[in-house]
Amino acid sequence: MSKVRVAAFTVSMDGFGAGPAQSLEHPLGRGGEALHAWAWPTRTFQRMFGKDAGTTGPDEDFAASSFDNVGAWILGRNMFGPIRGPWPDEEWKGWWGPSPPYHVPVFVLTHHARAPLEMAGGTTFHFVTDGIQTALAQARAAAQGRDVRIGGGVAVIRQYLEAGLIDEMHLAIAPAVLGAGEALLAGIDLRRLGFEPSRHVGTANALHVVLTKPARAGA
Repeated sequence: MSKVRVAAFTVSMDGFGAGPAQSLEHPLGRGGEALHAWAWPTRTFQRMFGKDAGTTGPDEDFAASSFDNVGAWILGRNMFGPIRGPWPDEEWKGWWGPSPPYHVPVFVLTHHARAPLEMAGGTTFHFVTDGIQTALAQARAAAQGRDVRIGGGVAVIRQYLEAGLIDEMHLAIAPAVLGAGEALLAGIDLRRLGFEPSRHVGTANALHVVLTKPARAGA
């Protein structure tokens, strides 16, 4: 059964999913690089950068499984790039170079229309201006029975959570304190939304927690 899920999304010990002042120089915000120290060394992430090496073990297992059965992604505009307001041109094509790591359709939430952007390796970015429900409907259709992954950022995950549209979350809690930034769960009642922890695994680099809730009828 297909799911709408968050996977391999990292938060600091004080609950921030990104640091303050995100920019071209600091795409994760100031100090945000510390969040992903568990992920960068893994075999899955190293292969994204063309390297054959990489760590194995539980961190790698979670990194690899985050891509399993994913047929489409949904991203916020900040996850696509640092440009704000109307698109000045179509020069910006994402953070990842000519071959992004998605390899499936990606739906980018934005207030400003842009033509679809086809990249190498099977990734096509579609820019959705009609809100989260429209993006999810398009992503479900594109996924063809596979999962839809809500990639972030924080604001996008919060919107889907508050709308009751996420079935499963894997959060990696990093041993880092940011002090400020974008709080993922502030004011959100996960128990009211039906989530319960179903698995947790600690490593030297992160505490991995999986939260699930009953599947929606017809999902």
